[in-house]
Amino acid sequence: MERKTTDELLQEIQNEKSFERFMSRNEENFETKKFTEYLNDLCRKKELIPEQVIKAAQIDRTYGHQLFNGTRRPSRDKVIQLAIAFELSMDDTQELLRVAGRNELYPRIRRDAAIIFGLSKHMEMQQMQEFLASLDISILGE
Repeated sequence: MERKTTDELLQEIQNEKSFERFMSRNEENFETKKFTEYLNDLCRKKELIPEQVIKAAQIDRTYGHQLFNGTRRPSRDKVIQLAIAFELSMDDTQELLRVAGRNELYPRIRRDAAIIFGLSKHMEMQQMQEFLASLDISILGE
C-alpha cells in the first residue's frame, strides 16, 4: 500500500468516527524509525563513524555517543549540528528533525532563516557559528 500524504491523513482523521479504526487502517503511515537507528543508517550511508560526525558537529564526545546509543534525547540545536556534520540537504535536515521529534526549520523565524541559508551554502559547523554570530544570532548549542 502506498503511503498517504499528510493532507490525506489529516482529512481522513477529521472525518473518521473511530480513532482505533483510523489507526488500524493507517499503521504504515506513521513514523516508526528511532532517532538512533536513523543516525546509524546515515553513518552507514555516508560511510562515516559516529566519532567523525560528533567531532564535525562540535558536540561533546560523551554526549554525542549518548545520542548515538539512545541514552540522551537531543535538543533541536544538537540535531541541526548533526545535520551540518552529516552535510545533509535541507529536506534531509527537516527529516532528521522530524525523526528526532523536534520542530522543523521555519524560514519566517530569523534564526531558522539564517540556518537554512547556511545549510544551502554547505557551511561547516565553524562557518555556521561564525555566520550566526556575525548576525548577532545565538550560535548553535548555546
